[in-house]
Amino acid sequence: MSTQLAVIVSLEVNVIEMTKLVESLDYSVVHVFIQKRKIPDVNSYVGHGKLEEICTFLDEYEREINLVVVNGELKPSQWFNLEKRLKLDVYDRIRVILAIFEHRANNKEARLQVRLAQLQYERPFVRELIHRTRAGEHPGFMAGGEYQVDDYYEMIKKQMKKIRNNLEKIRKERALQRRHRRIGGFYLLSLAGYTNAGKSSLLNLLVGEQVKVEGRLFSTLSTTTRKTTDHRFPILLTDTVGFIQDLPTWIIDAFRSTLEEIEVADVVLLLVDISEQKEVAAKKLQVSLNELAEIGAQSPTILVLNKTDLLSQEEVTARIQHLESSGLLENRQYVSVSVKNRENIDKLFNTIHGVLPDRDQIKICVPVNEKTQSFISWIYEKAYVSNVSYNRHVTLLVECTAQMKNKIVSKCIELGGYVL
Repeated sequence: MSTQLAVIVSLEVNVIEMTKLVESLDYSVVHVFIQKRKIPDVNSYVGHGKLEEICTFLDEYEREINLVVVNGELKPSQWFNLEKRLKLDVYDRIRVILAIFEHRANNKEARLQVRLAQLQYERPFVRELIHRTRAGEHPGFMAGGEYQVDDYYEMIKKQMKKIRNNLEKIRKERALQRRHRRIGGFYLLSLAGYTNAGKSSLLNLLVGEQVKVEGRLFSTLSTTTRKTTDHRFPILLTDTVGFIQDLPTWIIDAFRSTLEEIEVADVVLLLVDISEQKEVAAKKLQVSLNELAEIGAQSPTILVLNKTDLLSQEEVTARIQHLESSGLLENRQYVSVSVKNRENIDKLFNTIHGVLPDRDQIKICVPVNEKTQSFISWIYEKAYVSNVSYNRHVTLLVECTAQMKNKIVSKCIELGGYVL
């Protein structure tokens, strides 16, 4: 199959991220049109002269262009005028992101969330089409042929209500699952960060598994939860969807049931690709911190500065100093790591242990018999045993969650032991 071709239209010179987004949809960008202006043209986003330049290019290019992408957010009237003039599909930045989401959604929850976001996105465009139709024009919708747009608008409202109800059921199931995990003595950690910062790779390293990793934007849409390889505390780690700048609030709301994993986590690991230019790394970190605030995350956050293997030590230091001077490291713990080379992972685990909330310490003494040996094995699975001594009795110094402490004390007394 031949490669699909696209052109980008932008009011900004920097189109690196937009290009990566388009390429994530398996399009090849063959040209970029840049018009430096502070405010988009009210009718066609770019001015008349630039629009004519684009039309001429599309007519004269040696191969057929399949898609025009605007590096910004289009108003419905602008989108309609551009598609009518260019006679091609026109995507703005949000629609490109939603299309990537659609391709990446691989379970029921992700598909529901993406569909909700798509419907939310389509609503103002459908209103524009209703207006155009009543004015005597007969446009298709999103290049998909003619629709009865009035009926379609009503269908959108009904679908959104149904999807929200389904997502609420999933959200409640998640809450119940988290409750059972906490009762079981687990700490819940979430991985967050800008898209393509290396979250899935870090998850693989910390849990000792091989969850699929792709070097593409938004390769993870569905949450993945695994137990870490750390033997001191029972910790469950959840990977989540990546952040990106300028996402509308309604997209974040559509993914609320997934992003809630970050909001309710005991600790958040916020990944930063420190190998990028210092200004870019700082900007993406600021976006990620803003997203955490938007979600309502208030748990301890550890910044994980990843991909140090791509830099010299001097370069790593310079980037950290830039983040510090930008105020982004203020009152925040951070650890520099290389997931690829497995560097500083022990330091990361130690930092995590230092911020785990609600840690209780108890010292128990139990008699030596077959039942207590089984009990001791159970404690090792559910808590951190910092000291153990065997005499006529077994004495254990245990660190655990408050909920698990009550269980351990109850079982200890039941087996004829006591708390010291």
